[in-house]
Amino acid sequence: MPIFQPSVKLAVSRRVSQGLRPWWRHFISCRTTHRTARFIALIGICALSPVTNAAEAAPAEGPSTLGGDAATAVEVEHYGYSVVSRLRFDRNNFTQGLEIHDGRLYVSSGLYGQSVIRVYTFPSLELIQSVPVDPRIFAEGLTVIGDRLFLLSWRERVMLVYALPDLSLIGQSPLPGQGWGATHKGSTLWFSDGSDRLYSADIAAGGKLSALSVTLDRKPLRNLNELEWVNGEIWANVWQTDSIARIDPETGTVTGMIDLTGLLAEEDRLRDTDVLNGIVVDPVTGSIWVTGKRWPWLYEIALEKTVP
Repeated sequence: MPIFQPSVKLAVSRRVSQGLRPWWRHFISCRTTHRTARFIALIGICALSPVTNAAEAAPAEGPSTLGGDAATAVEVEHYGYSVVSRLRFDRNNFTQGLEIHDGRLYVSSGLYGQSVIRVYTFPSLELIQSVPVDPRIFAEGLTVIGDRLFLLSWRERVMLVYALPDLSLIGQSPLPGQGWGATHKGSTLWFSDGSDRLYSADIAAGGKLSALSVTLDRKPLRNLNELEWVNGEIWANVWQTDSIARIDPETGTVTGMIDLTGLLAEEDRLRDTDVLNGIVVDPVTGSIWVTGKRWPWLYEIALEKTVP
């Protein structure tokens, strides 16, 4: 059956009648654009259909789940890296999402009771704003579209919406499952849930939420985490690895794998240092930066093609 059915719209009416606040009305009253309002209403409608948890990450049936042709072999390119430069980074960040927008670096930092959005000047990385998240929410990936910042949550199945530049919380929306990583291209928002799926919705066109299955060598690639749109591809951290997958957003096929093993030196690791997570492109220079959870550095990297 389809992941998101037209009949789900009726479920919204029932939930509202049972006490679910129709918050998008408030969102619209906050002088949001019609484009954003359509997206918020869309997510409220589409997100009521359940999705398998990341730990169970089995593909669901349904024509609304797209993916590469399993019969088509794709040669996967492999890459190492060189460090071009690095910037001292606040290792208090349990990094879940990165975005550079209008000369500012937005960072979402996770954990219950500690989740926060921090804003830094870029590339000087001076802290200019810190906005705590509800302690009941574990913050995950973020992305900025227009004058709105969208922040995912882990298990709470909710996406928070903030207005720029003051980061005032102006709305929230239910998610179909867990939220992990987020990115965007134009007016299309993309996000992951820790499975082999990527979800997308065009906030300008008001289109439905779609799911894309990601495959590596014809097999599902699970644990997709933080996302970044890079030169027509979606790059995804693969949780609990030192790898980044380069994904064709049209087919879901992984066309390249980047191995960042050894990026963080052993002497920079502390007991609470966690995994590689965080990819961001500087829109001015095109440079690619990566970091991890409680890492002391933000690294600019260049790719070097390798032989597997």
